[in-house]
Amino acid sequence: MSEPLPLDVEPDGQDAEPADPEVQAATKNLVFAAAERLFAVHGFQKVSVRDITAEAGVNLASVNYHFGSKDALLFEIFRRRTAELNRTRARMLHEAADAHGGHPPVRAILEALIAPPVRWMDPSGDRRISLQFIIRSRSEGNEAMREALGKDVSHLRRFADALLAARPELAPEDVYWRLHFVLGMIHNNRFAEFDRLHTLSEGLTREDDAETLIRRMVDFAEAGFLR
Repeated sequence: MSEPLPLDVEPDGQDAEPADPEVQAATKNLVFAAAERLFAVHGFQKVSVRDITAEAGVNLASVNYHFGSKDALLFEIFRRRTAELNRTRARMLHEAADAHGGHPPVRAILEALIAPPVRWMDPSGDRRISLQFIIRSRSEGNEAMREALGKDVSHLRRFADALLAARPELAPEDVYWRLHFVLGMIHNNRFAEFDRLHTLSEGLTREDDAETLIRRMVDFAEAGFLR
């Protein structure tokens, strides 16, 4: 087995990256964007470092130079995109709390949880690839991703607490289970999977508008928190 190359050296011995910070930042962004697209479309295992650098139009050592390894690059994309998504959710929940004197209703809580990922997966939007990457992370993620998905629930704690406060008459375990079922609906509801439903309904369920889909999902989820 050949020895790994130093992070800043190409196979021919040339420096992987110029010293110019702006050029380095641009190259890093190109690698990040190319990797996200390829991983989202083709899957984590099928995409090589060479595929990424070819797509980005940069030299072969760029992945290691900027991220350390393919796995580290995967986790950086996962970390950044999930953080962005959860910041949007947290902002919406905070706005709902402000609008209702610190006590948002169930519907507003659920909309803050559901709307951001649905808007991201809208085929007409520019965040579909990012959401597709996150979806793949749940089934194909590396060890670091699996650990984060299994143990980092801080972003969900605020929603659980808000729902517990909004439905104090429910047993806490019922609130947690119902939140779990809502998350399952979010994780398994994608525009790309609606063709089967459209066939089943004989054309009644054609839906390509994100806001209408959000309303339908929130209607269903809200009903789950009623006795």
